[in-house]
Amino acid sequence: MNKFKIIAFYEFIEIKNLLEIKENLRKFATLNRIKGTILISREGINGTVAGSQNSIDELVLKLASYGIKKINPKFSYSEFLPFPRLKVRLKKEIVTFRKNDLDLENNKGEYVDPENWNNILNDPEITIIDVRNDFEVEMGSFKNSINPKTKNFTEFKEYADKNITNSKKIAMFCTGGIRCEKASSYLLSSGVEKVYQLKGGILKYLENININDSMFEGECFVFDRRVSLTHGLKEGNYRICSGCRNPINEEDKKSKFYEEGVSCKKCFGATSDAKKIGLRERHKQVQIAKEKNLDNPFIDVSHEDFFESGI
Repeated sequence: MNKFKIIAFYEFIEIKNLLEIKENLRKFATLNRIKGTILISREGINGTVAGSQNSIDELVLKLASYGIKKINPKFSYSEFLPFPRLKVRLKKEIVTFRKNDLDLENNKGEYVDPENWNNILNDPEITIIDVRNDFEVEMGSFKNSINPKTKNFTEFKEYADKNITNSKKIAMFCTGGIRCEKASSYLLSSGVEKVYQLKGGILKYLENININDSMFEGECFVFDRRVSLTHGLKEGNYRICSGCRNPINEEDKKSKFYEEGVSCKKCFGATSDAKKIGLRERHKQVQIAKEKNLDNPFIDVSHEDFFESGI
């Protein structure tokens, strides 16, 4: 069976002709029926999109034509389209950190390839920090790593100022590497002497490292309808709660507070009866639409159906 090709990419590079690149990429992606999100700012580009294998390969060449060539790509595949629509947007930052004086091209952590990452994890002199959000860490992380318990990436600065001293060797990781670019640069600018970062992030590690040799435990959250990925970048067991949009797994579904399409243990007590009634009705209509094959054409559509339908 043919599959959609998914690319997650980023590059910190000065971009001057923002509007031109935005419109050209939007037109290119629309013409080639690529779905997903591309963010562009003066500091660079960040995106995760999906399409046919040929269209994604052509997108990489298109980016290179603008001088955007070091995009740290992570490729994966899905039998179903993971994004409902295309969004190409201009932003102040391609990943929000609210620290605009960092030298991201010249002052960042030393890359460590996935094949050498286990050595870093096993080094007692190195403090390992997961720079992702708290809910992501709860789903899965590396052995011996610290959870800063941040709700969003901008909180990492406060955590670092309070907990990281200049005398420590620091190694950090995130989903695909982009958050570590800013976090490592911040630590170095704050006086930390040695900072390492996992090249390509957790996704590249899960892609390259055999499960028998892996030190990653759990599943890795991704920001699309696949929700989580495991070793070999296979789709994981998490789904999204319709009530609160938090990830839930099979164990969460055993809770007495779980109701499909309505609530989970994290949101049951926080949602009103009126909202629950509305969610039940919505879930009912979704199920009816699925039975009649009238559900959202971008979701759960196969590769063959998508490219034959003209969607």
